[in-house]
Amino acid sequence: MLLTGREQEYLLHAILGAHGIAAPGDFFLWSQGPLQALLPHAVLVCAQLGADGGVVRSAAWHSAVLAEAEVRDFSDPRHGQVARLAQAWRAGGRRVALIDGVLVHGSAGAGGGSFFALLRAPCTSWPDPARQAYVLELLLPCLHLHWLALPDGAQAAPAGAARAASARELEVLHWVSIGKSNEEVGQILGISGGTVKSHLQRIYKLLGVSNRTQAVSRGIALRLLAA
Repeated sequence: MLLTGREQEYLLHAILGAHGIAAPGDFFLWSQGPLQALLPHAVLVCAQLGADGGVVRSAAWHSAVLAEAEVRDFSDPRHGQVARLAQAWRAGGRRVALIDGVLVHGSAGAGGGSFFALLRAPCTSWPDPARQAYVLELLLPCLHLHWLALPDGAQAAPAGAARAASARELEVLHWVSIGKSNEEVGQILGISGGTVKSHLQRIYKLLGVSNRTQAVSRGIALRLLAA
């Protein structure tokens, strides 16, 4: 299968852009930018596999308006869909596949490995499954390398922070950094403006700041956000 000139350009951009990933915020922005250009998706679930092939831990990355319960149900490493999909992927010979509408692939070895599941928005399907599967296969080494390189996956605390920023806090900080109001962020994430405000208060405490501007500046300094 041959990629178009534009697809080749996007692929190169994605691979080169991934080299700047050093923190969960970097990975989130990369997944919502270069990766989205090649594989438009609503949710990306990244999982670490143990030596027995089971899911050890996982994290969901998304900016679509999705219910938190839905994301938890999909990404729970023990009982969520990601565990079932990883098992089906292993049973199918560990090849890139479309399972129940979810595009999956992974990399497994004697000591464990990684697994990735990309979910489209409700009521939408992959426009060219064979082509998207091929692209995911090309990107697999990049995903594997940079996901497992994140300390403790998506939940590692950056230097200078009291604890790890949650995936939701990183999402809120990202949208605030591009000028969205609490109400606008709430609409994007499917939560209330008051909940966004609560997330911001926790972010302020985490980063040791007192307002939005300082939070964004501190987030960039800690590599939670792209400069």
